[in-house]
Amino acid sequence: MLHLRMITPHHLTDQVLALIDQTVGTTHLVVLTGAARDPEGDLVLCDVAREAADELLQEMRALGIDKTGSIAVENIDLSISKRADDAEEEAPGEAADAVIWEQLAESTHEESTLTITYSAFMIVATMIAACGVALDNAILIVGAMAVGPEFGPLAGICTGLVQREPKLAARSLFALLVGFAAAIVATTIFSLVMDSIGQFHQGMLDNPRPNTSFIWQPDPFSFVVALLAGVAGMLSLTSAKAGALVGVAISVTTVPAAANAAVALSYGDVGQMWGSAEQLLLNLLGIILSGTLTLVAWKLLWRTQQSRMIRKPGAPRRNGSQ
Repeated sequence: MLHLRMITPHHLTDQVLALIDQTVGTTHLVVLTGAARDPEGDLVLCDVAREAADELLQEMRALGIDKTGSIAVENIDLSISKRADDAEEEAPGEAADAVIWEQLAESTHEESTLTITYSAFMIVATMIAACGVALDNAILIVGAMAVGPEFGPLAGICTGLVQREPKLAARSLFALLVGFAAAIVATTIFSLVMDSIGQFHQGMLDNPRPNTSFIWQPDPFSFVVALLAGVAGMLSLTSAKAGALVGVAISVTTVPAAANAAVALSYGDVGQMWGSAEQLLLNLLGIILSGTLTLVAWKLLWRTQQSRMIRKPGAPRRNGSQ
């Protein structure tokens, strides 16, 4: 279940209440007339089954509540209520399969903005991976994959493409490109410093590296794994499965490839540098392609599910139809 808290202008409150009353999966409706001060209006509270939330939120936005008032959505971890159980039973589909597109857009917006924190995580993750490359240490490579924040912008690109939000897609692409560029430059300098103090040397890059040589030697499986990771990543975001997202992060060779490219660049090894760059691009393109297709398929599937939604008698339809 989700909890909705809305501030509605007085002249729209009746329409909002009608929408809530006539939408399946809603319960625990509370109205506090004149309680809101900034902006002025009425405070409307209700709980809604996750399966019915997306359509209700779109209806609210169609009324302009997001512009003239406010809409806040919170997850309910525990609800002990027979009415809540009935509301969830009444809503179509399963809560785990429901996609809240507004929530997805908001979360990807936050994760896909170029910030100091994002850049720092990217640089640190790439430096950790550089140590793993030099030492041929798979544990450090996996650790770097888990630390890397690059899936946020990748998800932002996919969401922006599917939701037709070019600003989100462009901002995410900018964060992704600048983040990797900064990480590669910083890690190249890091590699030179480590070489100057005797911790890195050319032989580390040239010696056989059975645990990490795959990083700069892309093959068809690199693209296949990236495609599968893109599907899993989008499913984890739409279903809020954070554990699955961690698994996605440590399954694709993005940060390690950038690290290997940086170390190779510091020693002038053009072959490994281009091989790593190819690995990086294959992974990024594979995730974007499959992630976008997954969201498209999910959107079509959920739209079909919602078209079968049984609304309460007298429920208004979009575009003013009844």
